Amino acid sequence: MFVSNYLCMSNIAIREKALALRKQRKSYSQIKSELGVPKSTLSYWLRDYPLSREEINKLGGKNEARIEKFKNTMRGKRQVRLDVIYAKEKNHILPLSNKDALILGLALYWGEGSKADWYKIALANTDPQVLKFFIYWLTKILHVKKSALRVYLHLYADMNIKNELNYWSKTLKIPASKFVKPYIKMAKSTRINHKGGFGHGTCTIMYNNVELKQKIMMQLKLLTSFIP
Repeated sequence: MFVSNYLCMSNIAIREKALALRKQRKSYSQIKSELGVPKSTLSYWLRDYPLSREEINKLGGKNEARIEKFKNTMRGKRQVRLDVIYAKEKNHILPLSNKDALILGLALYWGEGSKADWYKIALANTDPQVLKFFIYWLTKILHVKKSALRVYLHLYADMNIKNELNYWSKTLKIPASKFVKPYIKMAKSTRINHKGGFGHGTCTIMYNNVELKQKIMMQLKLLTSFIP
């Protein structure tokens, strides 16, 4: 019965249900029992929601505790490997020169930036780190005054609008007065959360300047002409 329910429900809905149960501190076995989702799938979906050692010790079944301990052990080993790689690549990549940062920002704008408008320089994303780098690129590399930037949020009807505005304002270090009226989509935020989104809607950083937009577009043209 559980398996048939799993097959009938949408992948988005079942993942959201699994996440909700995990946030109630349910084990893999308990969630599988309720939803019929394979543990291999749960391991991927819930990889960012490990149980603490205390929670594992409270599990009734030895098998459940063993599974959770194994997952945590593997997660720990993976993190150690990633830390080693991070340290090695940090020495290889950093520090960035201004030219490096300029090209990195152009590559970001090439993939994610607004190119249609002849005056608007804008980039939208759900990842705060991407947007923080874009702000750094604009202000430190292209010498745009941060006070000249505007922020536009694309949110969902089930979100607390005030909380999300405060989140982005604090995260990006841009006062709320620089935010234009947000667009509220009459749908649930699960549409972004199931894809591993950051759960705070989509944020757009905007700056209007014809000359700078033309300069960016010509710089992008130079990058594209480099490709044989």
